[in-house]
Amino acid sequence: MIAENKEPTLLTIGYEGLDLSGFVKYLTWHKVEVLVDVRELPISRKKGFSKSALAEAMAENGIGYEHIKALGSPGPIRKQLKADWDYDTFFDAYEDYQNGQGEALDSLSEIIEENRRVCLLCFEKAHEECHRSRVATRMERAFDGHLTVEPVKTWA
Repeated sequence: MIAENKEPTLLTIGYEGLDLSGFVKYLTWHKVEVLVDVRELPISRKKGFSKSALAEAMAENGIGYEHIKALGSPGPIRKQLKADWDYDTFFDAYEDYQNGQGEALDSLSEIIEENRRVCLLCFEKAHEECHRSRVATRMERAFDGHLTVEPVKTWA
Protein backbone atom coordinates (compact mmCIF):
# COMPACT_ATOMS: atom_id res chain seq x y z
CA MET A 1 0.00 0.00 0.00
CA ILE A 2 1.06 3.61 -0.50
CA ALA A 3 2.75 5.13 2.55
CA GLU A 4 1.33 8.38 3.84
CA ASN A 5 3.58 11.35 3.17
CA LYS A 6 3.26 14.66 5.00
CA GLU A 7 4.30 16.62 1.92
CA PRO A 8 2.18 16.76 -1.22
CA THR A 9 3.03 14.29 -3.95
CA LEU A 10 3.04 14.99 -7.67
CA LEU A 11 2.83 11.83 -9.71
CA THR A 12 3.10 11.64 -13.49
CA ILE A 13 1.59 9.05 -15.80
CA GLY A 14 1.34 8.34 -19.49
CA TYR A 15 -1.59 6.33 -20.80
CA GLU A 16 0.34 4.82 -23.72
CA GLY A 17 -0.40 1.08 -23.82
CA LEU A 18 -3.20 1.26 -21.24
CA ASP A 19 -6.94 0.90 -21.52
CA LEU A 20 -9.16 3.12 -19.41
CA SER A 21 -9.94 0.54 -16.74
CA GLY A 22 -6.25 -0.29 -16.25
CA PHE A 23 -5.41 3.41 -16.16
CA VAL A 24 -8.03 4.04 -13.46
CA LYS A 25 -6.62 1.13 -11.43
CA TYR A 26 -3.18 2.76 -11.42
CA LEU A 27 -4.65 6.08 -10.29
CA THR A 28 -6.75 4.44 -7.59
CA TRP A 29 -3.86 2.33 -6.30
CA HIS A 30 -1.71 5.48 -6.07
CA LYS A 31 -4.53 7.32 -4.26
CA VAL A 32 -4.65 10.14 -6.82
CA GLU A 33 -7.04 12.91 -5.80
CA VAL A 34 -6.78 15.08 -8.92
CA LEU A 35 -5.65 14.19 -12.42
CA VAL A 36 -4.17 17.19 -14.26
CA ASP A 37 -4.18 16.76 -18.03
CA VAL A 38 -1.17 18.59 -19.51
CA ARG A 39 -1.87 17.78 -23.15
CA GLU A 40 -2.28 20.82 -25.35
CA LEU A 41 -5.07 19.03 -27.19
CA PRO A 42 -6.94 16.67 -24.82
CA ILE A 43 -8.13 14.35 -27.56
CA SER A 44 -7.19 10.76 -28.19
CA ARG A 45 -7.81 7.93 -30.60
CA LYS A 46 -7.87 5.67 -27.54
CA LYS A 47 -11.36 5.16 -26.21
CA GLY A 48 -11.96 7.01 -22.96
CA PHE A 49 -8.94 9.31 -23.07
CA SER A 50 -10.46 12.40 -24.68
CA LYS A 51 -11.27 15.24 -22.30
CA SER A 52 -15.02 14.74 -21.71
CA ALA A 53 -14.89 10.96 -21.42
CA LEU A 54 -11.83 11.11 -19.18
CA ALA A 55 -13.39 13.74 -16.91
CA GLU A 56 -16.51 11.58 -16.62
CA ALA A 57 -14.49 8.45 -15.81
CA MET A 58 -12.54 10.35 -13.16
CA ALA A 59 -15.74 11.67 -11.56
CA GLU A 60 -17.16 8.13 -11.46
CA ASN A 61 -14.07 7.06 -9.55
CA GLY A 62 -13.90 9.97 -7.11
CA ILE A 63 -10.92 11.61 -8.80
CA GLY A 64 -10.94 15.27 -9.80
CA TYR A 65 -9.99 16.25 -13.35
CA GLU A 66 -8.40 19.48 -14.55
CA HIS A 67 -7.08 20.33 -18.00
CA ILE A 68 -4.34 22.96 -18.16
CA LYS A 69 -3.90 23.55 -21.88
CA ALA A 70 -1.08 26.08 -21.43
CA LEU A 71 1.15 23.38 -19.92
CA GLY A 72 0.84 21.23 -23.02
CA SER A 73 3.69 21.05 -25.48
CA PRO A 74 2.84 23.38 -28.39
CA GLY A 75 2.27 21.80 -31.80
CA PRO A 76 5.35 23.28 -33.50
CA ILE A 77 7.63 21.94 -30.75
CA ARG A 78 6.07 18.46 -31.02
CA LYS A 79 6.28 18.58 -34.81
CA GLN A 80 10.00 19.39 -34.69
CA LEU A 81 10.60 16.47 -32.32
CA LYS A 82 8.84 14.12 -34.74
CA ALA A 83 11.05 15.43 -37.55
CA ASP A 84 14.44 15.15 -35.83
CA TRP A 85 13.92 13.07 -32.64
CA ASP A 86 16.26 15.50 -30.86
CA TYR A 87 15.03 15.42 -27.26
CA ASP A 88 17.58 17.98 -26.05
CA THR A 89 16.23 20.55 -28.53
CA PHE A 90 12.66 19.55 -27.69
CA PHE A 91 13.15 20.03 -23.95
CA ASP A 92 15.05 23.30 -24.43
CA ALA A 93 12.20 24.64 -26.56
CA TYR A 94 9.61 23.47 -24.06
CA GLU A 95 11.52 25.05 -21.16
CA ASP A 96 11.57 28.36 -23.05
CA TYR A 97 7.84 28.05 -23.70
CA GLN A 98 7.15 27.11 -20.09
CA ASN A 99 8.96 30.24 -18.87
CA GLY A 100 6.04 32.25 -20.26
CA GLN A 101 3.32 30.17 -18.61
CA GLY A 102 3.34 31.68 -15.13
CA GLU A 103 -0.44 31.73 -14.74
CA ALA A 104 -0.77 28.06 -15.70
CA LEU A 105 2.09 27.08 -13.39
CA ASP A 106 0.45 29.06 -10.58
CA SER A 107 -2.82 27.19 -11.22
CA LEU A 108 -1.01 23.88 -10.96
CA SER A 109 0.71 25.00 -7.75
CA GLU A 110 -2.69 25.83 -6.26
CA ILE A 111 -4.07 22.41 -7.19
CA ILE A 112 -1.06 20.76 -5.54
CA GLU A 113 -1.40 22.93 -2.41
CA GLU A 114 -5.09 22.01 -2.10
CA ASN A 115 -4.61 18.25 -2.60
CA ARG A 116 -2.15 15.72 -1.22
CA ARG A 117 -1.80 13.53 -4.34
CA VAL A 118 -1.97 15.09 -7.80
CA CYS A 119 -1.04 13.32 -11.03
CA LEU A 120 0.06 14.87 -14.33
CA LEU A 121 -1.25 13.12 -17.45
CA CYS A 122 0.07 12.94 -20.98
CA PHE A 123 0.33 10.14 -23.56
CA GLU A 124 3.98 9.02 -23.46
CA LYS A 125 4.63 6.03 -21.23
CA ALA A 126 8.22 7.09 -20.44
CA HIS A 127 8.27 10.00 -17.99
CA GLU A 128 11.75 11.07 -19.11
CA GLU A 129 10.63 11.35 -22.76
CA CYS A 130 7.64 13.57 -22.02
CA HIS A 131 7.28 17.27 -21.33
CA ARG A 132 5.37 16.39 -18.13
CA SER A 133 8.77 15.56 -16.59
CA ARG A 134 9.72 19.20 -17.06
CA VAL A 135 6.46 20.40 -15.54
CA ALA A 136 7.14 18.14 -12.54
CA THR A 137 10.69 19.46 -12.20
CA ARG A 138 9.40 23.04 -12.32
CA MET A 139 6.93 22.25 -9.53
CA GLU A 140 9.62 20.52 -7.49
CA ARG A 141 11.69 23.72 -7.63
CA ALA A 142 8.67 25.90 -6.85
CA PHE A 143 7.92 23.87 -3.73
CA ASP A 144 11.57 24.15 -2.67
CA GLY A 145 12.02 20.57 -1.53
CA HIS A 146 8.52 20.22 -0.04
CA LEU A 147 7.04 18.19 -2.89
CA THR A 148 7.64 14.56 -3.72
CA VAL A 149 7.67 13.75 -7.45
CA GLU A 150 6.97 10.16 -8.48
CA PRO A 151 6.62 8.89 -12.05
CA VAL A 152 4.05 6.06 -12.09
CA LYS A 153 5.60 2.94 -13.55
CA THR A 154 3.10 1.09 -15.70
CA TRP A 155 3.54 -2.44 -16.94
CA ALA A 156 1.64 -2.03 -20.18
